[in-house]
Amino acid sequence: MKLAAQSLLQRLVRGSRTSWLAAGLACMLAAPAFAQTFPNKPIRLVVPFAAGGPADVLGRVVGESMGRSLGQSILVDNKAGAAGTIGVDSVAKSAPDGYTIALVPVGNIAVNPSLMPSLPYKQSDLAPIAMLATAENVLVVNASVPAKNLADLLKLANQKAGQLTFASPGAGSQAHLAGELLQLEANVKMIHVPYRGVSPAMTDLVGGQVTMMIAQVQSALPYIKSGKLHAIGVASPKRSPLLPDVPTIAEQGFPKFEAISWYALMAPANTPRDVVRKLNQHANTALSETTVNEKLSGLGMKATGGTPEQLASAIQSESVRWSDVIRKRNITVD
Repeated sequence: MKLAAQSLLQRLVRGSRTSWLAAGLACMLAAPAFAQTFPNKPIRLVVPFAAGGPADVLGRVVGESMGRSLGQSILVDNKAGAAGTIGVDSVAKSAPDGYTIALVPVGNIAVNPSLMPSLPYKQSDLAPIAMLATAENVLVVNASVPAKNLADLLKLANQKAGQLTFASPGAGSQAHLAGELLQLEANVKMIHVPYRGVSPAMTDLVGGQVTMMIAQVQSALPYIKSGKLHAIGVASPKRSPLLPDVPTIAEQGFPKFEAISWYALMAPANTPRDVVRKLNQHANTALSETTVNEKLSGLGMKATGGTPEQLASAIQSESVRWSDVIRKRNITVD
C-alpha cells in the first residue's frame, strides 16, 4: 500500500510539477512518515528576549526536560529585539518542520496583532503547541500612597483626577494595557508613564516618582515584604499563594478584571499536525515533572500545559479582551 501510494505520488508529480493536487498528496503522504522519525536532530527553541530573564529561564528548564524525553537536544537561541517581535517573526518565517519553535508571551501573539498594524507576522503564521506557564500580576502602590485597598485607591484617583500615575515597562506592554483596563472598569483617569523595562519602572515606583504599577508578583514581592510597596489587589481570578492575604481585584468589585501573564510554545504555521502533537505530548510530560514545577515556582510561574486546541482558545479569548481595550482607549504604538 505504501509503495503503491508513493508510485502514484511520483506519477502525479512527474505529470504536473505545479499541480496543487500533487503537492497536497505529497504533504499527506509525507507527514506521517516524517512524524515517525521526528526528531532526528536537535531542535532550536527561539526565546525572543535576552538571556537571564524569566522567559529565558523558563525556555531552558522546559527545553532541557523535553529534550531528554524526545531523545534530542533542544537548543535555546536568544533572539532579542523589538519587545520580542524579532524573535517571534523569525520563527513565523522558518521552515514548518518542527525543528524551529518559539517561546511566545501572551503579548506577542494575542495583543500585538491588534496593537501594531505594521507587525511583520500574523497570528495565523504560528501554530499553537502548548501553554507552558502562567505568572500572576498584582497592583502595587508606593508605600507613601494613602490607600490600603482598591476602594481607597479609586477614591484617591477621583479626588486627584488625572494626577495619579501608573508605570509600565513600555507602551503596549501587558502592564500598560492592564492599567488602561482598570481605568475603563473603574471609570477613573490616570496618567501612563512608560519605561524601558521592568527594572527602571520598579525603581521609580519604589522611589515614589510614580504612584502605582501592575507587575508580576515575583518582581514586586521583595518590595512588598520590605514595606516599600503595598499590594492593593491581585489581577488573577484567584488569590496568589505568594500573597494569600491580598484580595483579587475581582473580589473588590470588578469581577471581570483579569490580567495574567503567560507563555506559550508555538511552531511555524503548517507544521505537520503529528509533529505538533508529539511536541505537545513531550511539553506536557516536562510540565508534569516535580523538578520543573519547583523551578518554575521559583520564577513565580505555574506550569500549565494542555492541548494545542486549548492554547488556540486562550489566544482567541485574550485577543478579544485586549483588542477591546486597545480600541476603547485608542492605544497606539509607533
